[in-house]
Amino acid sequence: MTTMSLSTLARRLALPLAGFVMMAIPGAFAEERPVITTTNASADEIREFCTNIADAARDQRYLLQKQELENLQKDVDERIKTLEARRAEYEDWLTRRNAFLKQAEGGLVEIYRKMKPDAAAAQLAELNPQIASAIVMKLPPRQSSTILGEMPADKAALLTRIIAVAGDANTSKDPS
Repeated sequence: MTTMSLSTLARRLALPLAGFVMMAIPGAFAEERPVITTTNASADEIREFCTNIADAARDQRYLLQKQELENLQKDVDERIKTLEARRAEYEDWLTRRNAFLKQAEGGLVEIYRKMKPDAAAAQLAELNPQIASAIVMKLPPRQSSTILGEMPADKAALLTRIIAVAGDANTSKDPS
């Protein structure tokens, strides 16, 4: 029984003892790397080393810059496609809007042309001044003057000012 207890005890102590021995040996599992000391290297050796790796470093830098530029180009191309799609949508919308406005404008001017001047003046005074001035401009001059005469003075003056600016050759055609 004594032999058994000694073998059991030896087994139980074998692992901790092995760990203790391994810890006692410094660097037993450490990876060995060469130590570079700059005290022994001359300036010429350092310059030569830097010169030797400069081309490889430059090539790697160029490669990274090229990859970044390619990614940026892809991003720009995607944005251009998106913008062109939106521009096409806006052009389609603008075309439909302008067609509707031309159709509505002709009918609207005709409605005011057939109205009595006092009724037309009352309604035009309540409209947006730009729209009202556009309608008045398209009416015959005699009817326009009668309508403006029936309007309140401040509204008639505003419409007249807008019409005068629209007819001025020095006014920019670009609304922005």
